[in-house]
Amino acid sequence: ISLVPKDWDGDHEVAWGWLWENVERMLKNLMGKPQVQEKALERLILSLTEDAVNFLRREVFKRFFSLAPAGQDYFKQSTTRLYWIADKIIEMTIEMYRAPKRMVEDISALGLRYVGYAIPTEFFAPFVLGAAQVVRTMTTDESAEDAFRWSLTLISKILVRTILEGSTIVMQAINTNQEKALNKAISVSPRGKRAVELLNIAVGTQSISPLYWAIESGSLNCAKAMIIDLLTIRSDRENYYYGCDELFTRHPEVIQRLCADAPPLLPALLDGLI
Repeated sequence: ISLVPKDWDGDHEVAWGWLWENVERMLKNLMGKPQVQEKALERLILSLTEDAVNFLRREVFKRFFSLAPAGQDYFKQSTTRLYWIADKIIEMTIEMYRAPKRMVEDISALGLRYVGYAIPTEFFAPFVLGAAQVVRTMTTDESAEDAFRWSLTLISKILVRTILEGSTIVMQAINTNQEKALNKAISVSPRGKRAVELLNIAVGTQSISPLYWAIESGSLNCAKAMIIDLLTIRSDRENYYYGCDELFTRHPEVIQRLCADAPPLLPALLDGLI
């Protein structure tokens, strides 16, 4: 605020005060609730019989597909895999209360993986709604239901934020595996920042390498274009730009990685180092 004294006026002061008054009110309303919700949710989970767990596993996805039919295109795994996902969801809801800091980091890392899979974020809301509706049919304890819904909603919001922040135009181009799309995406970046765009996407404390993601996902056309772009010498009036140092600083084992996972990319890398 002290940096904008000329622009700051009474309207800004009112808006600033309104914002923090609402933050204070919401925090006060939540104080003490997480401990109560954690115990209620733990009681619910421990009380579930094997039949109840299987019912929850089945109904979560059935309700989700009913609310968002297009979501079936992104859940083509076996029933065993879907049951495993449902189990992880239940586990994450209780762990969010027990170890929130660790869970935020884990969820952020998971969200960055979803960036590469191009999962539409609009599916998260109906998934949370469907799961909460299923839990509502399984308990009369409103505290447990609220605890489950609050935790799963928080998890989904973290995932959505991570995906939105991590969905750079470079990552979107990688999903197409088209060299032209990758070159167009990176062309808008300044010379001095091209290497960062190709080698690192960070959200919070978590990061992912677009180059390595391209290799892992089989988008070798884009991976080749990225290596060529990194090892192209550019300049302006003051500096030369060459991404070799950035590449080997971020991935010192890149040659071994290409030998193991993407040998066709080695010529592009070695040619760029000459």
